[in-house]
Amino acid sequence: MKYAKILITLILVFVVSSAVSAKKKDEPKNVYAFGVAASFTDSVVFYTPIQIIDGVALDKSGFLPNRELYSYQLKNYFENQMNQPNRICMIYFSTNKKKLEKNQAKLLAKYRKNKANLLEVLPQDKFTFTKPDLGE
Repeated sequence: MKYAKILITLILVFVVSSAVSAKKKDEPKNVYAFGVAASFTDSVVFYTPIQIIDGVALDKSGFLPNRELYSYQLKNYFENQMNQPNRICMIYFSTNKKKLEKNQAKLLAKYRKNKANLLEVLPQDKFTFTKPDLGE
């Protein structure tokens, strides 16, 4: 009887713990991103604050689906709204905001090392990443 109680308790603990871990895997995580726009002919480097991209989840390999389209959003903004063609636009993303903040600080520190570069933030009220409409 003693062994039966221990066995039932272990099975119950296993079932509860597997249900909790399965629930955590199914929950969608927020995807955070920021962009950087630089040019070889201009010393001003623009960057966006870290933003949440609504309605997006990373794929199974941990990449942002259609990530090139987010870079094109930033590039199109500079070409069309700011009349600054030939900018190289990059996007950085993560589901961990703290990790992304560290990456952003590290990247901006590299740009600051070169005294010729001027860093300028692109306010979120002027530019926001949006989920691309792929006609789905």
